Amino acid sequence: MTDRLADISARIDGIRQLGAVVNAMRGIAAARAQQARSQLVVVDSYSATIALAIGRTLALLPIARSGAAGRSTRPAVVLFCAEQGFAGAFSERVLDAVRADVSDSELFLVGTRGRAVAAERGVVAGWNSPMPSHSLGVPKLADRISEALYTRIATGEIDRLDAVFSQWQPGHRIHIERRRLLPLDMSGFPRPNDTDAPLLNLPSETLLIELTADYVHAQLCNTALHAFAAENEARMEAMASARRQIERQLSALQATQRIVRQEEITAEIIELAAGETASRSEHAGSDSAKHR
Repeated sequence: MTDRLADISARIDGIRQLGAVVNAMRGIAAARAQQARSQLVVVDSYSATIALAIGRTLALLPIARSGAAGRSTRPAVVLFCAEQGFAGAFSERVLDAVRADVSDSELFLVGTRGRAVAAERGVVAGWNSPMPSHSLGVPKLADRISEALYTRIATGEIDRLDAVFSQWQPGHRIHIERRRLLPLDMSGFPRPNDTDAPLLNLPSETLLIELTADYVHAQLCNTALHAFAAENEARMEAMASARRQIERQLSALQATQRIVRQEEITAEIIELAAGETASRSEHAGSDSAKHR
């Protein structure tokens, strides 16, 4: 009985330690998600500024002529999957969203855990990168994606790019979103209402090319930050579920511990009572022998 009580106590201690780890992981995920969401505000403001500059530059250019249809090349899709585990089916949902694109698209896959899940499905990406451990590393990730992207565009391998990522919104569950990054729809950029032409130090065509590259970079940062925040939100949900399970197990073990301790105390009382009864019987037998 004592051995069983010691085993239960050891299990309780182990589960409490696991609970501390789960709480720490949940706290880290919450801090990272909050930081990413605050940085999204800055990136969106930056994107809006570039979009306005593109609109003003387009107003200086002649009306674009429809170019001749070129040869069809492969589209590209950048997938933002999970970097680490304990995020539920985060990567699986992203890969499910591009199931129809796997055979005829160039895949840019971000996320170490997502790469492992893709390999299990027999999906091989042409370009891989880990997701940074902190959201401050997202701009460098966007630099790497842009470099690989423009290299393939220059060689004629791809002609368009979509981003597939998870997005978290307050009060809603995480959902998968697909966004076209290239080619840009120039008709969607705001045109200036004033007639004052901006002062330029570059030819309008050159400026438009550089602004377009900056805008695509900002959009890559935006999608990566959404994915980063969503992964950590998914991890928070997983850790909250694990915490509830730990509390249920801990409650059950503590109830068992009380029962076993009570049984042990009862057994000790019975043993003491039996010993006292035996002792009295021995004394009574000894006194009877003396009187004879």
